[in-house]
Amino acid sequence: MSQIIMLLITIVQAYTFVMFIWVLLSWIPEFTHSKFYGFLDSVCLPFLEPFRKIIPPINGIDISPILAFFALQLVTNLLGSLVR
Repeated sequence: MSQIIMLLITIVQAYTFVMFIWVLLSWIPEFTHSKFYGFLDSVCLPFLEPFRKIIPPINGIDISPILAFFALQLVTNLLGSLVR
């Protein structure tokens, strides 16, 4: 059972890293038209939509990834507490 939980933790951490790369690349206009960024967009945007409904972009600045990072960290911590 703990191996499954550790696998889930690894998946959540990998997704967090993917979202972090997506956020960094979104600040560089040249990358926003690449196929790689399009792939990251298709992976990250569905997860961010509920957070965007809670806090919509403010003056063009999207802070929904901050909420998403907190949620992913919470999931990681909850899963980690199951292993101990």
